[in-house]
Amino acid sequence: MRILFQLLVLLATAPAAAVIRVDINSGTASPLPVAVPTFPATADAATAAGTTSALGNQVAAIIAADLGSSGLFRPVDAVVVVVPADVTAPRFDAWRASPAQALVTGNVTANPDGGVTVGCYAYDVASSEELARQGFVTTAANWRRAAHKCADLVYARLTGETGYFDSRIVYVSETGPKTTRIKRLAVMDQDGANHRFLTNGQNLVLTPRFAPNQQTLTYMSFAENRPRVWLYTIGTGRQEAIGEGANMSFSPRFSPDGARLVYSISQNGTTDIYRMDIANRSVTRLTHGPGINTSPSYSPDGSRIVFESDRGGGQQIYTMNADGSGQQRISFGEGRAGTPVWSPRGDLIAFTRLTTGKFRIGVMRPDGSGERLLTNAYQDEGPTWSPNGRVVLFFRTAAGRTGKVDLHSIDLSGTNERTIKTPLDASDPAWSPLLP
Repeated sequence: MRILFQLLVLLATAPAAAVIRVDINSGTASPLPVAVPTFPATADAATAAGTTSALGNQVAAIIAADLGSSGLFRPVDAVVVVVPADVTAPRFDAWRASPAQALVTGNVTANPDGGVTVGCYAYDVASSEELARQGFVTTAANWRRAAHKCADLVYARLTGETGYFDSRIVYVSETGPKTTRIKRLAVMDQDGANHRFLTNGQNLVLTPRFAPNQQTLTYMSFAENRPRVWLYTIGTGRQEAIGEGANMSFSPRFSPDGARLVYSISQNGTTDIYRMDIANRSVTRLTHGPGINTSPSYSPDGSRIVFESDRGGGQQIYTMNADGSGQQRISFGEGRAGTPVWSPRGDLIAFTRLTTGKFRIGVMRPDGSGERLLTNAYQDEGPTWSPNGRVVLFFRTAAGRTGKVDLHSIDLSGTNERTIKTPLDASDPAWSPLLP
């Protein structure tokens, strides 16, 4: 069931001259010091997720972890034990004795219906100004989402960009020998919490992707020894095959409005991209060979599609209009390029570049200009974007016989590379939009 958050207090902004600001394009050269002390309980009370005092400590820890993981903020130790009265009237003289330039605080309240309210406040320590405030109501079981939303609020206020912490990741969990891997769909919060497996590993699965509503996935499965595109409803576990013909269908992705799927069908020695209207299941062919045309990804406005093709003799990246017209190559230079995915901002396309024996993650503008390679490991591939288009998640295969595979993220400055922990090996990630 969708968890609804209610806005309790409108965003409050400080005068322009007083606002501290984080340069989101500068990487991790000087992350902003921020204090996130324990959120006090308005009154200590029991909830299904623990006491409000315990939740206040956990909420603060998650907010600090979220902000620190971005590379733009540096959580510092609290110098003040915050009591309820300090939430709306911080003791700024004491905070100015610490390195903190920003203060994030709040409170946790138990509600009569068993839920909780988490209040979130952000302050500029030097100017003693309030930067933002917002409150969230949720069930006790989903208190973590309130913490992520608070971190998103702070991130947005101090960077001018939307946050990405209240989101999920779907991926392929892998185990077993390198030559006979068992692959299962798995989903988790962006920080690795609330992890669960969606399929049992009986059938090989690849390339899971979220629908805009985030309750539906599309992916490729080898169920019944027929490689084809499937849909999976997260809430119910219902699975439905889309590719019913005898030909292989794979590499699916939703349109931005969720009404259509684009995917590849292989038949008669060629592989082309098709579009399906999900409501009536009508199918339109968008490419017409030769060779392999696959990995389609829509632009955020749905007007264009980026894809990979070997029609020119080697794997490269092309774009076309959503109806298949206007196809043109946009990747050039050394090596091959594939697995393109359009940024949710629309300004960049992330992709995998194979050159000098390495698979590397890169970005380019939609016209192919401004190419930059962000990673330089043995084998990085399969990029996916954070909801705000500022972080790229991908999977890395280690060199050697073990072939260990795990998830990593990196920001657009090419810094702040992080490993995303998963219970088992992990590949083919896809990042969801922000949760509602």
